[in-house]
Amino acid sequence: MNRKQRSPAFTRMAALAAALLVAAAGAGSPAWAESSTYIVDPEHTMITFSIKHLFSRVRGQFTKFEGKLEVDESDLSKGRVSFSIDAASIDTNEEARDNHLRSDAFFDVANHAKITFVSTGAHKKPDGRLTVRGDLTMRGATKPVLLDVEVLGFGDAFGVRRAGFEATTRVNRHDFGVSWNTAVEGGGFLVGDDVDILINVEAKQEPLKPEAAK
Repeated sequence: MNRKQRSPAFTRMAALAAALLVAAAGAGSPAWAESSTYIVDPEHTMITFSIKHLFSRVRGQFTKFEGKLEVDESDLSKGRVSFSIDAASIDTNEEARDNHLRSDAFFDVANHAKITFVSTGAHKKPDGRLTVRGDLTMRGATKPVLLDVEVLGFGDAFGVRRAGFEATTRVNRHDFGVSWNTAVEGGGFLVGDDVDILINVEAKQEPLKPEAAK
């Protein structure tokens, strides 16, 4: 069918399809540009750490936590993040050591059940990574920390928009009152001071509430 032979109905359908495409494009972009709430998916998130022990490193993780991110995909430096970790969920694959870490010699979970992080600002670096500033509270002490964050990506999967990040930081445990140690034969101490933290996050976009979707 050439252009002259197209029926009025065909022309109206083509015009309607074009209008829908324009509307969809106009509606989609601003939605991504606005701030959205993402909830951390615990099944696809890991909070891990390592610390020197004698001549090697002990690695562990926390298995119970929750977190929320406020994300503006058009400007990630405007984002905010908060995490709450169940300190008693520490797991280093050694029950006796984990119980020692839960005691008042280390995390004192009976009196300080939660470890929390709340961001206070972010800066996007030329390589696309983020520096996220925030307050880390552990064992009743709150100190500022910097997270180096790699943005792993955004996308739709299984009907939900998802985001992925990997964050690293290093803290001195003495800053938070975690000071237990013991001297070893030949000099030095059993446990190191610096703790390296690695966080891999997958988060799912929270659905809009009915009143917000109108």
